[in-house]
Amino acid sequence: MKLKRFRRTFPALLIFIGLFGSGLCAQEKGEILVSAAISLKDAFEEISSVYEKQTGIRVRLNLAASGLLQKQIEAGAPVDVFASAGMKQMDALQADGLIVPETRYSFVRNRLVLVVPTRSKPDLSSFAGLASSRISRLAIGNPKTVPAGQYAQQVLQKMSLWERMKSGLVPAENVRQVLDYVAREEVDAGIVYASDVPVSRGKVVVAALAPENSHDPILYPIAVVKETDRPTEARKFIDLVLDDSGQAIMRKYGFLSAR
Repeated sequence: MKLKRFRRTFPALLIFIGLFGSGLCAQEKGEILVSAAISLKDAFEEISSVYEKQTGIRVRLNLAASGLLQKQIEAGAPVDVFASAGMKQMDALQADGLIVPETRYSFVRNRLVLVVPTRSKPDLSSFAGLASSRISRLAIGNPKTVPAGQYAQQVLQKMSLWERMKSGLVPAENVRQVLDYVAREEVDAGIVYASDVPVSRGKVVVAALAPENSHDPILYPIAVVKETDRPTEARKFIDLVLDDSGQAIMRKYGFLSAR
């Protein structure tokens, strides 16, 4: 292994070792491991249930920030299918030859929203309102590993708010953690996907929708991981996500068509 690649993958290798210790990496015959962005949690749990009934193959979901999942795959985690909340992570894996390109599809879109706690709802009706001195703590996903955080950074930079808000940013490990911070009123506001809002069960409300031209399109790609031992089963999972029934489930949980 070249030194440069070792340096890049060593942190991920530590993550992989941690996963092995937790038992996540020990796959059984008759199951597939799907690594998916945590914003897909509810939709993919239902799709996995349908898949298991149709095929008799168990689906084990590994849910986390897309950047962390990317590192796990780079480190050799035995993942069969990868579904990311951003193109950047999938592009990196494809450039390294770690996915099967012909199985890659963009399967849904999402929207970015500014949310506030329902109980202590501040007077905030737009992203521009973040410039108010009353908004001192803003939660976003860590832009280094969380696509939602990367999109949030793009919006704040586009609106010339990034430097102003920098000292009050509260980074989170994933978008669902951002939602929790807002729901528990630990921050004044947060930036999440529109599909995440119902998960709070009324504890957060949407204050504003990010203008579409303020960030890159939020497209979710999915692909078979090249080193899978179960290519046929992995492709069947992707087929289900893409077919009418899978897309209906995605819409049920607030996602938009990728078309």
